[in-house]
Amino acid sequence: MVFPEYRPRRMRQNETLRALIRETRLVPEQMIYPLFVMPGKGKREPIPSMPGIHRMSVDQLGKEAKECLAAGIRSVILFGLPDKKDPMGSGAHAKDGIVQRAIRELKNKAPHLNVVTDVCLCEYTDHGHCGCLIGNNVDNDTTLELLARTALSHAQAGADMVAPSDMMDGRVAEIRSALDENDYHMIPIMSYAVKYASAFYGPFRDAADCAPQFGDRRSYQMDPANSREALREATLDVEEGADILMVKPAVAYLDIISRLHDDFDLPIAAYHVSGEYAMIKAAAEKGWIDGDRVMAETLLSIRRAGADIILTYFAKDMGRLLLNS
Repeated sequence: MVFPEYRPRRMRQNETLRALIRETRLVPEQMIYPLFVMPGKGKREPIPSMPGIHRMSVDQLGKEAKECLAAGIRSVILFGLPDKKDPMGSGAHAKDGIVQRAIRELKNKAPHLNVVTDVCLCEYTDHGHCGCLIGNNVDNDTTLELLARTALSHAQAGADMVAPSDMMDGRVAEIRSALDENDYHMIPIMSYAVKYASAFYGPFRDAADCAPQFGDRRSYQMDPANSREALREATLDVEEGADILMVKPAVAYLDIISRLHDDFDLPIAAYHVSGEYAMIKAAAEKGWIDGDRVMAETLLSIRRAGADIILTYFAKDMGRLLLNS
């Protein structure tokens, strides 16, 4: 294996050879596209900090679903902006809540689309935190029942998968129990198992109107400095019944994705978050980078690190690029 006997460039001479030995590939079916659903009718509002992404009313979801399927994207995840907020986030589990209506609309208009739902209270609480408060502290155990009720309401509305993102201890077990007790044994849980208290979430909080009204989320989301703790969090979720483990964010935590891939035999998901998306979009609009190439290279890096599934705002763009390549 010494030059000139071995020449690695032999297998890089043209695209046919490069494709023949390519180790990692992107496929649209392994991407999940986030959707922001808002009250009203006929609404489609651009999100300034996330170029190309919109909030939309329920009646616009059928068109959006068709665009996803045409791009090869078969899964979406729903985030809801409710009509009203309150201290307990009761809109999260309302039978006729915004996400519940969105699920029914999507299953009616695009029955073959895989509908995943984010399970959290932050979009529904008037204080913006992911759980119930006692004083100024998020109370873990009080929150669990509400999360389970929310997940169950999503399943009852027709969701194909639920994804708890709150980072409360024990929430996967509570949700699994609620689903099983109500004969939803076959609804998988994609747990935000390793969710860091990241500065990359800013544009999402604008889009979902869920920034905390005081303090921050560092008492329940993970410290970005920690990696061994990620293994403990993931282990707990596996023991509680998670079917998929997610890392969030993705690009700044490729090492964590890789560790979970190596240490667990469940599928690994990674959320390529709003700030990571917005930076690429902003640089591309300035003409500083080739947006399509950087998008593809970034998503490829997430797959190469070990993610089986990527949640990304680039899903439709990347899907179209792959189908046309």
